[in-house]
Amino acid sequence: MKLLVTGCAGFIGSNFVYYYLRKYKDSFIVGLDKLTYAGNLENLSKLTEEEKQRFVFIRGDINNNELLNHIFEKYNIDVVVNFAAESHVDRSIFEPHVFIKTNVLGVQSLLSVAMEHWFRGDKWLEGKRFIQISTDEVYGSLGPEGYFTENTPLDPHSPYSASKAGGDLIAKAYYDTFKMPVIITRCSNNYGPYQFPEKLIPLMIWNALNHKELPVYGDGKNIRDWLYVEDHCKAIDLVIEKGKIGEVYNIGGHNERENIYVVKKIIEVLRRKTGDDKINEDLIKFVKDRPGHDRRYAMDPTKIQTELGWKHTYSFEEGLEITIDWYLNNLDWVRNTISGEYLKFYEKNYLGR
Repeated sequence: MKLLVTGCAGFIGSNFVYYYLRKYKDSFIVGLDKLTYAGNLENLSKLTEEEKQRFVFIRGDINNNELLNHIFEKYNIDVVVNFAAESHVDRSIFEPHVFIKTNVLGVQSLLSVAMEHWFRGDKWLEGKRFIQISTDEVYGSLGPEGYFTENTPLDPHSPYSASKAGGDLIAKAYYDTFKMPVIITRCSNNYGPYQFPEKLIPLMIWNALNHKELPVYGDGKNIRDWLYVEDHCKAIDLVIEKGKIGEVYNIGGHNERENIYVVKKIIEVLRRKTGDDKINEDLIKFVKDRPGHDRRYAMDPTKIQTELGWKHTYSFEEGLEITIDWYLNNLDWVRNTISGEYLKFYEKNYLGR
């Protein structure tokens, strides 16, 4: 099996590369990444020498059709797993055009090139799959009860979620129109190793360790369904292997937590692990809420559980312990990852999801 994994140097993409190469010893991955501020080759530095023989990295943009054609021709790609995306809601408010270019037009470029190489005569080549990785945010916001299902209407509220919904609809159109072997997955909030420290959990870990304010939007009671990244990788693996063409699969861990709970839990765990009394709830600062901030997300993963046999392994608290341990053991990674470009943006516009 030869996979093209786009966004391979990002958070979820790099975790998937490790997971897949280690599980399937006969697999081969072509990793494509533009290396924007959130893409970091250091994320892939733990590959073993044997794994490096089954992985090739190419720096490039998914909007570059010439490059994509070269990759498909040279490596005879069987499966595309599209992680490539601009992914941070706050950035999308200030730079929506960047999100449209990658998350909509980039998806269309990938689809068109894959179709050119996978459609022969009047039929699709056997064994080909295009996995569009999406997000629960395309569904909008939930009330205090209920869950997003695969049949929930799309109702995005931010430029980021709208761009992801647009990419999903383009992918769906290629299935509906051409019967292209497309599958869409939509996950809840991921967390774990290698997550860029603009997102809630790594940002709070880093700020707390440096005794900086922990900014929390609004009243802190926005709810997210948290999914440890390894559980997400296992789900994608099952979708590649057994997923039904043309379907959507929601991936969530039934780990709903209020943002303020998450922040306080991080403080608790860090104090216990470091013995630093300066890490305490006095660092919390409630800030003006983000425009269009969805109140609650919660996923119903029944379909992927019953049809493909997936189930999450980690509770939120278990995954958070592992995540915090990783960051404590990789502080140099955090320092190296926070680039000057990011810091300038951070100073100009508060970031934190």
